[in-house]
Amino acid sequence: MSGQRDGSSPPDEVWEEFLRTSADGAGTAPKEPSARAREAAAGLRAEPAEPTPWRGPTSASVRPRRRKGWYVAGFVAAVALLVVAVDPGGVVGWSDDRGTGAPLAQETARPEQAPPADPDGRATLAEPFRGSPAARWASGTAGITVPAAKATGWMTKPEVERALARTRDFLAASGLEPAVLRGGRPDKAIALMNPHQKDVTTFVTTALSAPGEDRDPLMLFSRFDPAQARLVGDEVRTRGRLTYREGERGAVEVTADVTYVYPTAPAGGGDEVVRVVVRRETVVSWDDPSKVATEAGTFTLLSYKLHMTNGGCGAPTGYFRPEFGGGSPAAGPDGGRTVDPYDRSAPLGKGHSGCGTATRS
Repeated sequence: MSGQRDGSSPPDEVWEEFLRTSADGAGTAPKEPSARAREAAAGLRAEPAEPTPWRGPTSASVRPRRRKGWYVAGFVAAVALLVVAVDPGGVVGWSDDRGTGAPLAQETARPEQAPPADPDGRATLAEPFRGSPAARWASGTAGITVPAAKATGWMTKPEVERALARTRDFLAASGLEPAVLRGGRPDKAIALMNPHQKDVTTFVTTALSAPGEDRDPLMLFSRFDPAQARLVGDEVRTRGRLTYREGERGAVEVTADVTYVYPTAPAGGGDEVVRVVVRRETVVSWDDPSKVATEAGTFTLLSYKLHMTNGGCGAPTGYFRPEFGGGSPAAGPDGGRTVDPYDRSAPLGKGHSGCGTATRS
């Protein structure tokens, strides 16, 4: 069931505080209406504008030409998996999580288990994270762990620090920026992407202007239609981390694995709160400009994966569309599959399509 549609949206001062840092609140587990996850795969090529060879990921091939090369990236993004939330009984908790409402320390490694279930409590306008693990998460970029830098590949320690900071800037600009969340164009995020990676720039331009099944901007950017949904409160809760290593041609390859929790309510008013839970795994490469066609301060996008819950189901519209009113579309061919959107104990898997069940949201 779609939400009410009108032109209302939250005040600018509320949106502008979305990036502020905090980690308060606790609660117990909800029974939320609908949920959905999106994953898919697509192959893109980018050819440099300059006569220098592109650097590809491990799973891709680099086919050199005379004084010129091309780059093949194995992209992973989203086709739809509709999910309906049910009672979260039986969810296994972290050993250091159970029985305490204290804020969590930053994530420094992949957890071994899913966070625990809190059987009492439900999200409200006053406490939009109540009843979910996100009640103990930090807000904005404070929930994204950035590791200590060391000289790697072609970069010195300070240069690696800048690459990590700019990668986190991209996550903020694509998943936390107030104007982008309201459906605006993610110009700050796009400015950090290598303009010579032509297939990527074409995809982004096309997806933002004419969303479709193979060109969904949600694959990279979090956006809501302000005529359909509004964000509740002044926080987006996050949990995740960056890691890095030396990639091909001495590049610094950074992987981001972050879960975002967006509490939403119908744009037209009402007190129903639906949390949209989005997990992204993104891999970028900070390349040596003497070896790869790039611009200073920009990265090459190697791969991305997206898993979303409560984001809506159906043909892509370019926006997350939470289901309000307690209803959900009929389940599809993947209706037997279940997922816990808060479980970060394993990497995101390969693409799934159809409909399934989320254990909580």
